[in-house]
Amino acid sequence: MTPRPGLDLDTILQATTKMADTQGIDEVTLASLAKTLNIRPPSLYNHINGLPALRKKLAVYGYEQLHKVLIRATVGRSKDNAVRALGEAYMVFVRNHPGLYEAMLRSPDPEDLELRSIQNETVDTVIQVLNEYDLGEDQTIHATRGLRSILHGFASLEQKRGFGLPLDLDISFHTLIDIFLTGIDAIKQENKKSEYLRD
Repeated sequence: MTPRPGLDLDTILQATTKMADTQGIDEVTLASLAKTLNIRPPSLYNHINGLPALRKKLAVYGYEQLHKVLIRATVGRSKDNAVRALGEAYMVFVRNHPGLYEAMLRSPDPEDLELRSIQNETVDTVIQVLNEYDLGEDQTIHATRGLRSILHGFASLEQKRGFGLPLDLDISFHTLIDIFLTGIDAIKQENKKSEYLRD
């Protein structure tokens, strides 16, 4: 069967993202997607090899979009300003794309090379931001893991309505980032003290 003119993988992924964000990832099937695109389900097989393949492509697409968002947020910024901008951009992305974010976390094969590659690029963006603090290689990796845990943990809890108390979530999030930055400063001070003692 010939691919429908104007229909390509990017168009399919954009439509899938919109469906996932508005209806939930579980509502995305080949039949529902085909109906949205006004095509017959077999037409999708010219671009994707079934629902698992679609979900994998969607996860890759999601990480690609997140990576672009984080790069745009941090370019021209450094240290605390970059960390705050990165955190804000991450939260906005998840809030705007709850279904896409869920698809990213449900990736069918975490060992898939294409997926691992774009995930690593996203992590590298965080590492580059934290490298500005000159914490040393090991401490930078630890800090990267910490920041990723903060961002993902807060975003996931918010998405699942895990925060029940009637307090502003943005204030809570900004406070959490401030606490993280205070920890970074404490590590720097400890490193300076260790260097002084060695000298």
